[in-house]
Amino acid sequence: MTDPIDELESQATRDLAAIANAQDLEQFRIQYMGSKGLLKQLMTQLKSVPPDQKPLFGKRANELRGKIESLFEQRKGELGSSTTPKSKSPTLDITEPGLPPRLGRTHVITQTLDELNEVFGRMGFDVATGPEVEDDYHNFVALNIPEQHPARDPLDNFYLKHPAGDSKQGGNHLLRSQTSTIQIRVMETTAPPIRIIAPGRVYRPDEHDATHTSMFHQIEGLYVDRNVTMADLKTTLIQFAHAYFGPEAEIRLRPSFFPFTEPSAELDIKMRVKDTWDWVELGGCGMVDPNVFEAVGYDPEEWTGFAFGLGVERIAMRKYGITDIRWLFENDVRFLRQF
Repeated sequence: MTDPIDELESQATRDLAAIANAQDLEQFRIQYMGSKGLLKQLMTQLKSVPPDQKPLFGKRANELRGKIESLFEQRKGELGSSTTPKSKSPTLDITEPGLPPRLGRTHVITQTLDELNEVFGRMGFDVATGPEVEDDYHNFVALNIPEQHPARDPLDNFYLKHPAGDSKQGGNHLLRSQTSTIQIRVMETTAPPIRIIAPGRVYRPDEHDATHTSMFHQIEGLYVDRNVTMADLKTTLIQFAHAYFGPEAEIRLRPSFFPFTEPSAELDIKMRVKDTWDWVELGGCGMVDPNVFEAVGYDPEEWTGFAFGLGVERIAMRKYGITDIRWLFENDVRFLRQF
């Protein structure tokens, strides 16, 4: 039963000795050592070998495989070291400059967030974070948003299935629609005075267009202390505008309404857009409503505070002249390399 093995060994040795180039060597490898090669076919004969001869057959077959592989590598080395005309051999010019690697860079939104954190950090604000999946209490109730308020409409929020065993308040869960929820969580666990900013992602089911996406970023600020006034809020926003947009930047506050602040205002900043100066709305602000203080256990007769919220994408778009918010999230490196 070892005759087929001897015959295959003789045949392989002859074929290997006759090989003169790399192409023929590759054909030899496929013919003998490939997944459907002769060595594989030889092992399929093991099932027809008498039981008492199977150990000998298997041993000889494995020895043949090792021998052919060894002869193959030896022949491969001989062909690789053979003399060939230098004009046909590609050479490496070690004096040629190498290609510079493509370096990554921080995304423009992350850059903007880092810059905002630094500006407010210099004014004494600490950075606070919180969960992106929120409960109804922190997203609405504690922020003085009543049950029938339009802001709670399912068409304006990403509600989630209520998890079993919810603690404390119960109710629906949703992807947070504002980072004001972080302010509530900080006040629940921290005694005043407080001075924080709360940057992060928020979610609203807006139809995507040049100025809207269903996920975007906010940075909100909160300052709580004794005798805080609107003058403190306006001073803070003026200092922010000068530090971030330049000394020529101006702000104005337009009367508005938000459930969690009273009085409330829309914040506009006059900034350079391309070659002209124009008023740009960046967010809302106001004095914290006493009902919000009561929800977190603060005495509104003792403590006052202000809050503001800014759209990070809106700031980045105005600063860099970006006309479509969708470009910020399409991951086109040609666009992102500009920043």
